[in-house]
Amino acid sequence: QVQLVESGGGLVQPGGSLRLSCAASGFTFSSSAMSWYRQTPGKERDLVATITSTGGSTNYADSVKGRFTISRDNAKNTVYLQMNSLKPEDTAVYSCNAVGWRGTRRYDYWGQGTQVTVSS
Repeated sequence: QVQLVESGGGLVQPGGSLRLSCAASGFTFSSSAMSWYRQTPGKERDLVATITSTGGSTNYADSVKGRFTISRDNAKNTVYLQMNSLKPEDTAVYSCNAVGWRGTRRYDYWGQGTQVTVSS
């Protein structure tokens, strides 16, 4: 059974930090590209950051560059999002995503999400 379980969300003041985690199981995590997305009510889900299967390459949305860092630990089947200098506009539900191939079939898995609220 495939599972992506996010944790680490919560309420933080502007300028603060949070570290999100996404624990994966049920598929070959080390072969999967992992991403974090975020969504606010009434808006489309936006890509925040992506990391390749080996962790050798990362990409970020312009809005979070220099503030957020995506990383992964393939031994723990976990991907992280370190969020610093948080702003009220970072408030959203953050979800992790796994993309890869099982044979000739592409897979695309999602977690349930964790709420991040940035407010004083």
